Amino acid sequence: MSGLLAGKTVLVTAAAGTGIGFATAQRCVEEGARVMVSDLHEGRLAEAAEKIGAASCLCDVTDEDQVRRLVETAIAELGQVDVLVNNAGLGGYAKIVDMTDEQWSKVLDVTLNGTFRMTRAILPHMLERGSGAIVNNASVLGWRAQEGQSHYAAAKAGVMALTRCAAVEAAERGVRINCVAPSLAMHEFLGKVTPAGLLEELSSREAFGRAAEPVEVANVILFLASDLASYMTGEVVSVSSQHA
Repeated sequence: MSGLLAGKTVLVTAAAGTGIGFATAQRCVEEGARVMVSDLHEGRLAEAAEKIGAASCLCDVTDEDQVRRLVETAIAELGQVDVLVNNAGLGGYAKIVDMTDEQWSKVLDVTLNGTFRMTRAILPHMLERGSGAIVNNASVLGWRAQEGQSHYAAAKAGVMALTRCAAVEAAERGVRINCVAPSLAMHEFLGKVTPAGLLEELSSREAFGRAAEPVEVANVILFLASDLASYMTGEVVSVSSQHA
């Protein structure tokens, strides 16, 4: 604990539960930030917020009105938003020949469109102040191929492209936008959307022979959010131990 975010305010989406979002929010609190967490799940969100001493606000990132309300609430309660962590995303497994339009659209709407909506909503606030940092959560599947993941991979590749383009637009006003691309971060809900045996297979491909802990990804997000990354924007940082 070195006070990397002392005096900063942070908004984290999809931060209920045990995944990367919660780990990121917890690390931000530990590093001195005032934090607001958001999620769809009211019970888990309240529990997460109480556990780390954060403010909370329900939000479905596929709903523009809720996104706007979340940003307005965060600004009102925190005074300003210095850092936005776009963690909301949706996975699943389906081969292209079996995938429905609904499956495709839902993953892209949460993962890519949700990141766009949140970025669009917060940027005027940051641009007006002439400072701020946005960190998006992408995936190595934005670069690499994996069976049954065409919708998720397409969405995460889109998050990478959105990050680069938005960063160029925001740079002249002092706002930085970067993203992380984890390979595999293990948490208890991941198994619910993954075929049996696949997580074990993917873990075995990692050079360390295991998946990352969510906090190991959160620490890289924390770095990108902090002033230690003051000259980084438009970058995609891989958090992976996969063999080349």
